[in-house]
Amino acid sequence: MDTPPPDPRPDAPPDTGPDVPAPYQTVLDEVAPRLKRLRAQRGLTLAALSEATGISKSTLSRLESGQRRPSLELLLPLAGAYRVPLDDLVGAPEVGDPRVRLKPHPLPHGGSYVPLTRSPGPLQAYKMIITDRGPEPDHRTHEGYEWLYVLHGKLRLVLAEHDLVLGPGEAAEFDTRLPHWFSSADGQPVEVLSLFGRQGERMHVRAKPQA
Repeated sequence: MDTPPPDPRPDAPPDTGPDVPAPYQTVLDEVAPRLKRLRAQRGLTLAALSEATGISKSTLSRLESGQRRPSLELLLPLAGAYRVPLDDLVGAPEVGDPRVRLKPHPLPHGGSYVPLTRSPGPLQAYKMIITDRGPEPDHRTHEGYEWLYVLHGKLRLVLAEHDLVLGPGEAAEFDTRLPHWFSSADGQPVEVLSLFGRQGERMHVRAKPQA
């Protein structure tokens, strides 16, 4: 954890703004410790959170200490970075409907994906539904490292000079700077788990040895 930067005006009063009714002020007062607790639970530094949200480290520090009044413009990117509903930041009851409602997003070349990771970090997890993208590969390259695990169906993976078909239970990992492309191998949708990390990131697997 990094140490919050010192307040450039240590004797300045908290940025409370105009007076608000007592019940609403109580809600606002509870936002600061909630933000600090969320960041600790996610294991994030102020620098990492600042990079993910575009909010300066000093502003984040003042929000967590109660020296800066939370506003919608600040809470929205924080809710997005933590991947929690805005209600979680402003004091909605923690006990409620336990179901996680995942919103699918369209993939650029057919199919959809659902983010499974609820916090920013070096590794992000997705579930993807990949459709038939045609027989001709459209190779792409970009920074990063990816792991694919096929849940259902047959996945065609073209990676550099390799042209592979993966079935349920099979996995692949590769540097995304290599030309790559994937599609359904038989015209039917394919369900895939994807882990995507930044360049140089590696997934650490710990397995229990056989007796």
